[in-house]
Order: sequence, then C-alpha cells, then structure tokens
Amino acid sequence: MYVRATTRKNKDGSAVRYLQLAHNEWDAATGTSRPQVLHSFGREDRLDRAAIERLVASLTKLLDPAAALRATTGSELTFLASRPMGGAHALDGLWQRIGIDKVMKKLLKGRRLDPAAERVLFALVANRALAPSSKLAATRWIEHDSHIPGLPSTGEDACYRAMDWLLTIEDQLAEEVYWAVADLLNLEVDLLFFDTASTYFETGEPDVPAARDEHGRRLDQASASAAQPDGDGDGDGDGDGDGEENVKSFRAYGKSKDHGPDLPQAVIGMAVTRTGIPIRVWSWPGNTGDQALIRQVREDLREWKLTRVVWVADRGFASEKNRRFLQRAGGHYILGEKIRSGSPAAQAALSRQGRYAHIADNMQVKQVQLDDTADRFVICHNPEQAKRDAAIRSDLLAQLGEAIANTDKLSATKRAELRGRLSTKPGLNRFLRTTPGGLLRIDKAAIKAEERLDGKFLLRCSDPHLSAEDIATGYKQLLEVERGWRDMKTIIDLRPVYHRKEDRIRAHVLLCWLALLLIRIAETTCDETWINLREELERIHVGTFAGPAGTFRQRTETSPAQRAILAKLGVPEPKRIIALEPDTSA
Repeated sequence: MYVRATTRKNKDGSAVRYLQLAHNEWDAATGTSRPQVLHSFGREDRLDRAAIERLVASLTKLLDPAAALRATTGSELTFLASRPMGGAHALDGLWQRIGIDKVMKKLLKGRRLDPAAERVLFALVANRALAPSSKLAATRWIEHDSHIPGLPSTGEDACYRAMDWLLTIEDQLAEEVYWAVADLLNLEVDLLFFDTASTYFETGEPDVPAARDEHGRRLDQASASAAQPDGDGDGDGDGDGDGEENVKSFRAYGKSKDHGPDLPQAVIGMAVTRTGIPIRVWSWPGNTGDQALIRQVREDLREWKLTRVVWVADRGFASEKNRRFLQRAGGHYILGEKIRSGSPAAQAALSRQGRYAHIADNMQVKQVQLDDTADRFVICHNPEQAKRDAAIRSDLLAQLGEAIANTDKLSATKRAELRGRLSTKPGLNRFLRTTPGGLLRIDKAAIKAEERLDGKFLLRCSDPHLSAEDIATGYKQLLEVERGWRDMKTIIDLRPVYHRKEDRIRAHVLLCWLALLLIRIAETTCDETWINLREELERIHVGTFAGPAGTFRQRTETSPAQRAILAKLGVPEPKRIIALEPDTSA
C-alpha cells in the first residue's frame, strides 16, 4: 500500500498533482501488476492535512506502539540499549502481592519525605537479591543495569534517607509484613526457629561506646542521663542483659562466629518458620551474649499476639533463665542440650536405659523423663553421622599418635612445650592425657566416652504434648535458619558491610532480611532455588529504541519457562511495550 501521485494539466497548461491511496494487485491473465486506487485525496495543494492526520492516528491505533512509531517515522529505529528486567519484575510482583508497597505508602502519609522512598527501598532490596553492591554502586545499577518499575534513577542521598526512614518503621513494617505473608502462604506458626550470627567489619577499632537500652539500641542524651543517674553504668557482669553495663559500642569485639576475633562485629538474630520464611531480624552490639537476645525476641513477637508457639533454638540459648522466660504466656521450647557439658541433667539422660524408636532411615529417638524436672529429654541417634564421627576420630587419633610418637625420649621441657601446642587444638587435646611422670599418652577412656556419643545429640522440650518424633524433626528443621544465614552471607552478600554509622548498618540488615523474605517466598512457591530462578528470569530484557519521532522500550518475548515461573508466583507478565516517549524537542 502506498500513496500514488498523478499529474494532470489544467486548461492554462499548468501541472497539478493529485494524490491517491493505492495498492498493487497481480493480474494473472496479463502477468502484470496493476495499481488499484483505494482512496483519492484530491489535489495536493488543497489537501485537508488535519483530516489526514486524524486518519493516520486512527489507523495507528490498530498497531502496537513500536510498529506505529516505525510506520510514522518512515525510517528504521536505532537500538540504544538492553538491560535485564525479569528478576526485578518478579520481585516487584511479590512485593506488591505481600502488600509491602501499601504498608510503606500508608506509613509515608504525613511525613516530609520523598514519595518515591518506597520505590527506592524496593530497588535496594532488589539489588541485594539480584546484584549485591554498595549503595553508591546500587544507584548506578538502578539507572544503567536494571529496569526498576517506577524508578528510572535515584541518588545516593535518596537511598540513605530512605534507609533512615526504614529504621523508624521497622516494628510496624515487620508485623504487617508477617501477617500478610502468613495469609499468603498459610504459614504454620506453631514452630519458630531462632539463631544468631555475627558479621565483622574491616576496621581496626570498635565504635565509640554509647549509652544503650536493654535491647542494645542507642539512647539519646536525655534518655541516657535518665537511665544512668549515677553515671557509672555498672552491671552484674553475667552477660544475660539484666543490669548489664549500658554503655557499649555497636561494632565491638565479641565471641566471633566468623573466626575473626581480631575484628569488631555486630550480632544479628533471625526468627524463621518451619518452611524457612524469615519473619524478622534483630541487630545488637557485637559483645552481646546469646542469652540476652532471645528474651528481646520473645518480647517483640509476643506483641504480635501469636497463638501457641514452640520455640526451637540451639544449645547457646539453653540457660535456665531463658527456659523460664520462654515458658511465659504459655510458650514452650525445644532446645539443644550440650551433650558433652557434663551437666547432671545431660549425664542422667544419657545414662538411662531404653530402646530407640526408628522414625526415619537416618534417625532414631529415645525419650527420657527425669524425676527432678518437668522437661522431657530426647536422645537422637543418627547412624550415618555416627560413622562420620568415628571416621573423624580415627583421623584425629592418627594425627595425635604421630605427634607424640617417640616423645618419651624428649626432655621434660620439650614435652611440656609440645603439650602446650597440642592444647591449642581442641580435636587432638580431647584425646590426650599426661601421665604422673609427664609422658604423653592417648586417653583410651576419653575414646570410649566419645564412642558412646557418636551420632547422638540431646534435646530438651517443655511441651508435654509433642511426641519424641515431633521434637526430633522440629529441631532438625533448625537447619532452615542455618541455610538462611548461608544465603544471607553468599547470595545476598550481607557482608562486607560498606556502612560506618550504626543506623545505616541496622538498615542494611533490614534490607537483607526483606531480600531473603522475597527469595524464600519465590523458592517455596516454585520449589526451585533462587539461583536458578534468577538466572531464568534475568533473561527477560527490555530494549530501548529511538527514532525521529521519539523513543520506546519493549521487552523481549517470554519463554515457556519464564511464563511458568511468573504464573506460579502469581505475577503477570510485564507489558510488551514498557514506555513510549514522543520527541517533544521540535
């Protein structure tokens, strides 16, 4: 189809051009192509151009915007750029399904803050899940390397302002997000798993100490003076948080779980459901003891008015104070007990006779009830782990035997020096004894004691209604928390932390939590790892094209695998034409 011009002469001999809309039809009889006129526009010098523009506009409505732009420019478009968009689109769909955007927008009302703060926070969360980086690098990623719906670009200052605001709404946001996720996934909240980790900082010195409340949060000057009228800040020194010193550094030296005792750290706690959904995180100064943490967690979540909850935690939280605290308001616990602690309860439970019940191919359990406590103890035995424990011990004994071979010929001083070096290696030191004469020997009694513990771990439970099987399987699911920490430190890159200020560090942890929350929901819904989901989704790109009439952005066609992922997540496919921007410079 084309515009055909014909020339005719007037009576005075002047030439006049007439325009017609025509197309060619093939004449099989003559074997030629003949023009067929569809519409006559009349004389070129008397065209009703406004009518033609209306006709063109009407016709282009039948085309998609890209084709319409090509049709009206009469030239080929220039391909300017391409960037992935599928991962951010899927995460934004989950963000909206959960209602995080609505919660944030509601909390934004009445505040003198950029209305785009919600979009900025989503972009930072998406950055943690897709391409973790510093906040400055994240701004470049948002502008040049990803397509964030509703946020073409942002600045570092806007990111920091949004993070500061996130910290002020932490409690309200966490609770509303939790109930939205519980409704979305039909979460069972009868078991909550809690564990802590630490994250270190590549700095030589801890922060300047500051006055803090019982939850480790920095107090303002007025609150600090009221909390410490005598100014001495003395505590009882037992590390449980009751009456402890109130002046602490946030980035502080403490018991490192990252094997970096020479670096200051912060302690982070996380509560997770049995399906691995992280419902909240907490941050504390780096020298806070585990015993003080779980009580704040219990107090915070008690305000959510959850139904019956059984808390599952590791051995570090099994103190008597913690057990009493967790039982308040009808709560119960499943706690790991230190099997080698030598405590009377552990010794008594292990010494009881009884048969193991098989609950799985790799798990046997035996329940023990002691007379002097209402708690029930469950001894769990994993035959496969027992074989691994025996093999590890065999290797350690071989190393120890080689280390002390022919030491009888050494002087007492040399043997003492060797004994001191071996004492720094717990695995070897456990099986080493020194005779009254100062000779080094392998401790056979210690070997027999360890053999009795191969593949075993001991659990303590306060709930009288849970079966031994439920107790054992519930504790095994504590691995979900460990998996959460692993993903926080590898996929989401919790560290290195690029921030120096305490509030920014706390906000950074919250961003990592929100990213892990979206990732876990995606994995749970699709029954696939986030690494695989991310790889497939990020193949959806958006291309930017430009022509004389303007620019437009169009996504690539989605594959069956990509459409299946989005369907499972309940997220619609992205629009084919993302944006159309006419050139207004003329």
